[in-house]
Amino acid sequence: MLRMHRVARVAPAFPTNFSRSLRAQSSTGILSPCFALRPSLPASCTHLLSKNANSTASTRQQPARFLCTEDGGNAQHPNIGKFSTELSFMSKFGEPFVTYRVMDENGNIIDPSTTIDVTKEDAIYMYTTMLKLNVVDSILYEAQRQGRLSFYMTNYGEEATHVGSAAALEPQDVIFGQYREAGVLLYRGFSLQEMCDQCVGNTGSSDKGRMMPVHYGSRKLNFHTISSPLGTQLPHAAGAAYTIKQQGRENTCVVCYFGDGAASEGDFHGALNFAATLSCPVIFFCRNNGYAISTPIAEQYKGDGIAVRGVSYNIHTVRCDGNDIWAVNKAMAAARKIAVDKQEPVLVEAMTYRGGHHSTSDDSSRYRGTEEVSSWTNTNNPLARMRLWLEAQGWWAGDQDMTTRQQLRKEVLQALEAAETKPSPSPNLLFEDVYATPPHSLKVQQKELQENLARNAETYAAVLGKMEK
Repeated sequence: MLRMHRVARVAPAFPTNFSRSLRAQSSTGILSPCFALRPSLPASCTHLLSKNANSTASTRQQPARFLCTEDGGNAQHPNIGKFSTELSFMSKFGEPFVTYRVMDENGNIIDPSTTIDVTKEDAIYMYTTMLKLNVVDSILYEAQRQGRLSFYMTNYGEEATHVGSAAALEPQDVIFGQYREAGVLLYRGFSLQEMCDQCVGNTGSSDKGRMMPVHYGSRKLNFHTISSPLGTQLPHAAGAAYTIKQQGRENTCVVCYFGDGAASEGDFHGALNFAATLSCPVIFFCRNNGYAISTPIAEQYKGDGIAVRGVSYNIHTVRCDGNDIWAVNKAMAAARKIAVDKQEPVLVEAMTYRGGHHSTSDDSSRYRGTEEVSSWTNTNNPLARMRLWLEAQGWWAGDQDMTTRQQLRKEVLQALEAAETKPSPSPNLLFEDVYATPPHSLKVQQKELQENLARNAETYAAVLGKMEK
């Protein structure tokens, strides 16, 4: 049962300088009234002349690649803004990156002039999706503990980052997830049965039982299948966005979700650099939940979060309160407009908190106290904040939470039980979907597997009995 103290308290894990306007911070530390963060180069840049000015075959001037001048005179590096006779080192921005916020911990809109452009139907759908994710997590987590699933990862505390961002996207937008974005799929129409089939690994799963649980994917929902290695989706997303740009697909962008831990991978930097230099319509959405498995952010990086890294790559960047669904939604909508209209990359950092263990293979009590988790659950809970806002609009009553959760629980249990009755995929599927025409070596391996199963049929009887014939 969610509890919410009606006293606004800010937890200490993240910067506390919130902003009510969607503004961005420049690389100089000065607030700019616009979202874009693209510092200007020197005023005038020359064109490189050809090596042989007298040659008729090479007289065409080329765009400047390196040489740049302020006054048409001496050659100068294009990244030099101005010179100084004073020797100084810079280790951080002038002030912490501002965090955009719309709603406080009690569900109150901070700035009365802020409008929430949403219908009652859409707002209730957003909230019930958050509740559905919460119920799914509680049941499938317990199912794993009972031995019915091999693995699971909960999304407690991060529901607003999923639903708030998903609600700002269009169906044609292409999504690359990490592994804690199940709410994005649910919002886009992924069914409870599809979710349970994938976690069980039966013939109903779109991945044919080849992936770990929670590694969802959906072609019809434009959601690429999740990959276990951390950060690999980042360069993939940059490449997909470049392809969309080359194909001239209108009103479409790529969204790539990742955690603060993935931002420490080399793939993160390569992806942002490619996206920036090639001007790719991609939104990099970072869920900064305070922990990279057991490593807290204080030990993971020294800088001011992930947002400042976007500025260093000359990428439009904004930081928002990840537990404020309306801040996330408005930031994502603005980010999408930039990506689509300008065909340029955007970085959104959502400051949130991982309320559960990293996964069923983790015990977070070994590296953080229960008081810390309880503080976030009771004073900065994204579900409670959204519920309080709905109640203030007269769109939700207190008893609806219980009845909705009870109905969702029945639906999830039914889907799980149905998933467990479906057969497991045939071992022959291991040899499909890689080669159009399987090579001889693969055929030999398949034959060896079939012979081994036949030879040890009694040993494998329990397993083979559950498999599709």
